[in-house]
Amino acid sequence: MLTIYGVYRSRASRVYWMAEELGLEFESVRVIQARRLANPLAAEAPINTLSPEFLAINPMGLIPSIKDGDLVMNESLAITLYLARKHGGPLAGQTVEEDGLMTMWSIFAATEVEPQTVKIVYVHDDEKQDTDEGKATISVAVRSLKKAFATLEKHLTTNEYVVGNRFTAVDLNIAEVLRYAQSEQALFDAHPNVSAWIKRCQSRPAYIAMQATRSQEPT
Repeated sequence: MLTIYGVYRSRASRVYWMAEELGLEFESVRVIQARRLANPLAAEAPINTLSPEFLAINPMGLIPSIKDGDLVMNESLAITLYLARKHGGPLAGQTVEEDGLMTMWSIFAATEVEPQTVKIVYVHDDEKQDTDEGKATISVAVRSLKKAFATLEKHLTTNEYVVGNRFTAVDLNIAEVLRYAQSEQALFDAHPNVSAWIKRCQSRPAYIAMQATRSQEPT
């Protein structure tokens, strides 16, 4: 059985969403972020990203990770592509060209988008969005995102989804990266194709199911 290490309130949400999309049975091993604990190495601390038993799975100490049979994988965007490819169906690439494009756009999400969107979500997580420091961080991140948003906006002018004109693993990957910036409504309003596309992605039953479980987790 597939084992997913992480919590829903983390990048593991992408993997849980994909598992829902594919209808996979899985075991969820709750591994929380060490930064959420006063003393993550204490004997009584719950398993976290600095726990030796988790570092044996992912020496980088980051969630999520998966174990699928003898295969251990880290990096959430790669995991979703792997699960789609393994289990097949419309969420996976149907040709080598589609596989290449899905990889390309996933790397785009990781390198051109997420470094900025994660800054926005951390400001909100730390409840600093109304401080001068928080506002400045968000402003710089939004400005840095405009080129990537414009690129995706243009692509979605003639495509309802990113690859193959159907929902695939790469839509899931990009949507989850962009979710971190959804507090910035003006950014999405300025890119109506992106706004409509992410609403389509987030209206899927598997996403709604993932978010329902996520909402039950402690913050």
